Amino acid sequence: MTLTKSKALGAAVSTTLGLTLLGGCGGTDAAAVPDGWGTLDTRSVSVGYPADEGYAPQPSAERGKANAAVALKREGGLRTGMVSVQLDFATGVGDAGEAAAAAGAGIGLGATRKDTRDVRLAGEESARDARRIDYEFTSTGEESTPAKGTRMTGVVVAGVDSGDVPFAVRINAVKGTLSPSDLDSFVESITVK
Repeated sequence: MTLTKSKALGAAVSTTLGLTLLGGCGGTDAAAVPDGWGTLDTRSVSVGYPADEGYAPQPSAERGKANAAVALKREGGLRTGMVSVQLDFATGVGDAGEAAAAAGAGIGLGATRKDTRDVRLAGEESARDARRIDYEFTSTGEESTPAKGTRMTGVVVAGVDSGDVPFAVRINAVKGTLSPSDLDSFVESITVK
């Protein structure tokens, strides 16, 4: 009788251990953030920003209500670069395509779309699909942005987290200050939860 209980206990422990190990392999690995970068962490996603290049988190009291987290690069009193995270910005959104359509609507008039493509992010397997939109726009010169007419580069990565909350990560900078590989590094630093 003792032997039977020991076998049953051993089987239960083995099953629990196996499920724990399988759960750890479910695609929840965090994205690699380059050396010298910080991380903006929200309930739905985290994204890196180049702290070693002058980007710094914006205090919550200073950022717009739509933003869950922001890192800014300021030069000469102007915001020349920005990384922001918006959460739950649209209703009825169920997948990356719908999230990108809603986020893309916020790009604004006068913007020029350069590319749209599907991407896979690090993080929860059920929520890794996202869509990336690359675009350019012209600065208005308002609210400490570069002089009116300055060309800007933009990228938005949109998707839906594992709790069905839509998210949008936006990267904006003066055109030419970020290379294509720099922009890729931002995207590759995103982890969806």
